[in-house]
Amino acid sequence: MAMRVTNASVYRNYTNSMNNVQARLNKSFNKISTGKAYETAAESPLSYYKGQKIDSQYQEVLGQQKLLTTVKNRLEMQEKGAYDIQTTLAEAKNNVINKALTGTTSETAMDTLRDHLLQLEHNIVNDLQAQYQDFYVYGGNDSSTPPFSLSADGMTLTYSHKFPGETQATDFVMELQDDGKFKLTSGDGDKLIQAMSEQGYLDLGYGDIRDRSTLLDSFTGGMNLLTGITSDAVKTGNANGTLDLDTIMDALSDGPLGLTARGVQAMDKYLDPSNTAYDRADLDNDLRPILQKMTESEHKTSTVYSDLGNKYHLIENLETKLKNSLDSLTIQYKDEVGADPYESIYEMFNNQYSYNAALQVGSNLMGSSLFDFIR
Repeated sequence: MAMRVTNASVYRNYTNSMNNVQARLNKSFNKISTGKAYETAAESPLSYYKGQKIDSQYQEVLGQQKLLTTVKNRLEMQEKGAYDIQTTLAEAKNNVINKALTGTTSETAMDTLRDHLLQLEHNIVNDLQAQYQDFYVYGGNDSSTPPFSLSADGMTLTYSHKFPGETQATDFVMELQDDGKFKLTSGDGDKLIQAMSEQGYLDLGYGDIRDRSTLLDSFTGGMNLLTGITSDAVKTGNANGTLDLDTIMDALSDGPLGLTARGVQAMDKYLDPSNTAYDRADLDNDLRPILQKMTESEHKTSTVYSDLGNKYHLIENLETKLKNSLDSLTIQYKDEVGADPYESIYEMFNNQYSYNAALQVGSNLMGSSLFDFIR
């Protein structure tokens, strides 16, 4: 009787060979799923590190593109708000012309006109409360605080703003006086000027990061829109430096909200039965300069709207530029470290065949035992 015992080294060699075959199969699967020809730097150091550099550039551009989408949507909301305010001001002006100055003089019609102008005031403030996601687009650096509120009679405007490092928002209360001018009755004037000077320059792949004036300012504060005074103009100021509070209050009074409120104020005087000294001639005298200012304010608001439109157009061009950069980097990456799909599939089937053959060998080998060799 003869006995043959399978050597332990045979199993050991088989196990090592099987692991190698399986590793090659897994690698071919990864090559197909990831599209990468190399998994480690040791396989092709130069190509691998070139690929890492390209991938880093790709992620940077991708980050800019995501930020760009957010800024673009915010600018779109700002542009729409400016357009709506310009349209509202034009409607108020037409109402003053057609109904107050050249239309009927009945008290009912005048009372209706007064209520309509007041509603237009509230429409302007509602436009300034616009949000993109949870971001108040007219809040400047403060994106979380609802920036404006208007009293029921349209004579008191409150601007709320939270400054960096502060936990509570500061309220700036501005009341329309009998002379038709807004006056800051609560809040620090210097801090209001500070809020109007806030800017949000962003590096979006446009301009030079070392010179922020070449970058895009993504902020347009609500007070800047209502006064027609840009943040740059606030910073530059006049011959004495920063613009003073009186200049800002005058601009607010002659802005779209202020002029509409002044129209309501004039109508209130005319409709007040106790104010017998104020007649239709007085109303006309008050409304005509307001009407003239409305035309001027319409042009100022149009300028803000056009500026926002130019920024939006610039963002669209940048979006196209970044998309082209991503496409270019994708091609570079594939050329440097990308795996040929046909070659990868062929390699996978070849390794799959080797793996199945190795399993068959293992099945035959492991099926043999000591008793198979006892005769």
